[in-house]
Amino acid sequence: MQIVNSYPAAVVFCIITMLCWGSWANTQKLASKEWRFQLFYWDYAIGVLLLSLILAFTMGSTGAEGRGFLADLKQADNQWLWSAFVGGVIFNLSNILLVAAIDIAGLAVAFPVGVGLALVLGVITTYFSNREGNVPMLAAGVACIMVAIILDALAYKKMGSGEKKLQSKGIIITIAAGLLMGLFYSFVAKSMCNINIVNGATVLSPEGKLTPYTAVVFFSLGLLLSNFIWNTLMMVKPFSGSPVPFGDYFTKGNLRLHAVGILGGMIWNLGMSFNIIASSKAGAALAYGLGQGATLVGAFWGVFIWKEFKGASPKVNQLLAAMFVFYLLGLGILIVSKL
Repeated sequence: MQIVNSYPAAVVFCIITMLCWGSWANTQKLASKEWRFQLFYWDYAIGVLLLSLILAFTMGSTGAEGRGFLADLKQADNQWLWSAFVGGVIFNLSNILLVAAIDIAGLAVAFPVGVGLALVLGVITTYFSNREGNVPMLAAGVACIMVAIILDALAYKKMGSGEKKLQSKGIIITIAAGLLMGLFYSFVAKSMCNINIVNGATVLSPEGKLTPYTAVVFFSLGLLLSNFIWNTLMMVKPFSGSPVPFGDYFTKGNLRLHAVGILGGMIWNLGMSFNIIASSKAGAALAYGLGQGATLVGAFWGVFIWKEFKGASPKVNQLLAAMFVFYLLGLGILIVSKL
């Protein structure tokens, strides 16, 4: 299998994660012009699993280091397969809530508040799971990001766009998504083996735990299978609008719309896979924290490309500018915390 052998390379992988996680939701914005986000999400889930299998049988099965995907699957302990699977189930619920929040409040709010909160909780829970990282610097980075979350929420509140009740619902759903999203990563991180280089040879320990590629495949299976529960509920009882008929997936969809959804899932899971691969060198807490810098990327798309704060007052623009500054500061601290 292919592994990351240096910290700078691990940071590059995390930056790719940041770009993927912050950009995949543009596919939802594109698709939502023609059909409901619940229908888009079925294709998204398919795309997530498809990309995990492609990587497992390519990067995860080639190279002289470690063990290939199928060999890893044979030696895997069921408890760690389930751990990765449960991570996918938890993530899927949180991500569906996030997608609903994007539909209501937009990218520039859902990402900084929801994914930012997930970043904070994810760094904390992953650290306590693995005990890796510089605690004071991780705490300082997390504190800066918390300030950025608060600033973005204040900007959204002062913007006052849309119905006040729907606006409040958007913030509540976003917070719920962030709380759940902050929990999933530790389940995946716990399922993976340690990767060490001893006398020039790659050593995977302990036996029974998974390589990053196997962990991502079972995470993706958890996501897709749980979609029949979480997304079905979202179609029957949506947060806004009328229920979504299941038949619309077949009657209102076309090849382009399905391709956009699958592409969105593949982009997100490319980020997830690279983040998990990088975690062996960067440490799980730092890798997750850097990856969730996607909040900054998502906010950029929402503010500057989709113009979700168009016509905002100078006060709102000042809050948004301060939000970007604190996010950059927090991410910078997280990066140097490993040096």
